[in-house]
Amino acid sequence: MAVGPCSGNRVGLGALGIKSCDFQAARNNEEHHTKDISSRRLVVRRGQPFIITLHFRAPVHAFLPALKKVALIAQTGEQPSKANMTQATFPISSLGDQKWWSAEVEERDAQSWTISVTTPSDALIGHYSLLLQVLHRKPRLLGQFTLLFNPWVQEDAVFLGNEAQRWEYLLNQNGLIYLGTADCIQEEPWDFGQFEGDVLDLSLDLLSVDKQVEKWGNPVHVACILGTLLHALKKKSVLPTPQPQATQEGALLNKRRGSVPILRQWLTGQGRPVCESQAWVLAAVACTVLRCLGIPARVVTTFNSAQTTGGGLFVEECYDEEGLQNGKVQRGKIWIFQTSTECWMARPALPQGYGGWQILYPSASEGGGALKACDLVPVRAVKEGTLGLTPAVADLFATVNASCVVWKCCEDGTLELTNSNTKYVGNNISTKGVGGDRCEDITQNYKYPKGSLQEKEVLARVQNKKLEHGGYDGNHPPSPETADPLYLFLEAPTSLPLGGDAQFSVTLINPSDQEKSVQLAIGVQAVYYNGVLAAELWRKKMFLELSGNLVKKITTILSYSYFEQSPPENSFLRLTALATYSESSLSCFAQEDIAIGRPCLTIEMPEAAEQYRPLTASVSIHNSLDAPMKDCMISILGRGLIHRERTYKLGPVRPGDTMCTQFRFTPTKVGLQRLTVEMDCNTFQNLTNYRSVTVVAPELAA
Repeated sequence: MAVGPCSGNRVGLGALGIKSCDFQAARNNEEHHTKDISSRRLVVRRGQPFIITLHFRAPVHAFLPALKKVALIAQTGEQPSKANMTQATFPISSLGDQKWWSAEVEERDAQSWTISVTTPSDALIGHYSLLLQVLHRKPRLLGQFTLLFNPWVQEDAVFLGNEAQRWEYLLNQNGLIYLGTADCIQEEPWDFGQFEGDVLDLSLDLLSVDKQVEKWGNPVHVACILGTLLHALKKKSVLPTPQPQATQEGALLNKRRGSVPILRQWLTGQGRPVCESQAWVLAAVACTVLRCLGIPARVVTTFNSAQTTGGGLFVEECYDEEGLQNGKVQRGKIWIFQTSTECWMARPALPQGYGGWQILYPSASEGGGALKACDLVPVRAVKEGTLGLTPAVADLFATVNASCVVWKCCEDGTLELTNSNTKYVGNNISTKGVGGDRCEDITQNYKYPKGSLQEKEVLARVQNKKLEHGGYDGNHPPSPETADPLYLFLEAPTSLPLGGDAQFSVTLINPSDQEKSVQLAIGVQAVYYNGVLAAELWRKKMFLELSGNLVKKITTILSYSYFEQSPPENSFLRLTALATYSESSLSCFAQEDIAIGRPCLTIEMPEAAEQYRPLTASVSIHNSLDAPMKDCMISILGRGLIHRERTYKLGPVRPGDTMCTQFRFTPTKVGLQRLTVEMDCNTFQNLTNYRSVTVVAPELAA
């Protein structure tokens, strides 16, 4: 009986005495770590042998003279040719070139040959056809297979030596993406889904926009092309503004559980669009596609990231006399957080030491052609400030090293420099840790410790390098000077409960002997993660007389009841304080970004379970708000645990009450699995939590 992709070719192969060909997809895919993609179609990794079996119509000795002159042909692309490396012809012989395509007979009997095929470790990735040729006759198709990069083979440019890292950065479909603020990091469970049924085809379809198939063996080229294309798709397919949550359809537009629906939407129009305020999902989708094709990848979050500085090392922000940001951008912008994709590979074309983690950097530049707008920057180049290595190093160096200068915009339109106490840029650079659900701080990969000798040396070298190339003044921010100083410090909570209140304090220090008349302006605005203003919420002014050598601490309450409107979904609170005294034109400024804390969704379930045996999970939420939670809907999902996502409508939860419910499901897949629970109601959307469970086979459980 024929097995494998060539079962439809029996008539054509009959003239060669071959009945069928078995590509042994289940066995090969298991050995090539692609079994989660398919057990029916052959998906293998380059540089590693795979097995096929030829079944003959008659005893093999009848065809032995012909079979001694048999060769295999592997080809890919629209117009395969030997000249561009998209076609390879190689004999079935144990004397094959180990650095080229080769095949040898491993087992034989009267009716069949089992052949081991080895691909080069630098072969082009993609969909291949495998053909059989005898002498100069027309080749006969045996079937198709797909070839991917291989981090398990040392000669492959994407080789990653640690097995735990290979599992995490290539095979793990359950991710965590870190959002929030530097002081209140929030984890978002994410389904990368790189082994979902159509993701491999979608990824290669995307790559096929690039017609330079002969370069598909180079992971640098492939990563840059994918980064460019996904960035273009994101700009084209992301909705311009967040949609209202009044209808179920509007709520669905804001779902952000995983990469696959987004990738489908971008490539086929089938799926859910992504709102502009959630455009950070580009990094997650890129990670999915890279992992699918065999390139180790991870999503990294930089908190307080300086953007659009043109490579300059300072950002300018403008605030009005009431301490509110006025939206006028002088230079650059600081994002509350910014996500990027890192991928792992060797960089033989660069000086030694720049292999390893590379940042996929979609350039904002419109020049250079559609497929030349993405750079791949070694993380080490950012840390060392090696500006000449690639064009994007300067921009990425600025994202984690820039300083912030704050100007006060007066009523007459003039700008006055403030003595600002702003946050440290490039803080708490975070990614999911290997083999668990902990957050790993990798800031040390991007920069030396603040205040260290190494940091000072790198900054000095970068500044001198820029001055040598045209005297760029974006590296030397103006310094405020005053003979009669006033100091301002702001202490704020890291988060404010949704609908609740919290305490914050402003400390003013008058170090001089003279009394000062001070005007203190405090304001709160809602901002999105990318620094775009969403709404003005609250402002307050007070006038103070500060005696000489006085430290005055003012403690007050920040409450939702003060706000003119509710902060938009997915926004943050920006608390600012501006102190001005008449004897000086230099105001003092301080700012804190505050996350909005939502109710806690609690999940209780065992840490271990048995395959095919029902499992119960309990979900509860306490309503800490002062209004009932209405229109409550809970969704539960988890690959290997639940066949399809389930959604349940629940009754309202009154203030102070706790809603509890239970779900029962049957795990079908062994290994570490994740249950994700999401809740929506009239007050908030996308409240998620997760729990991991180890599913064991029944015989092991016994």
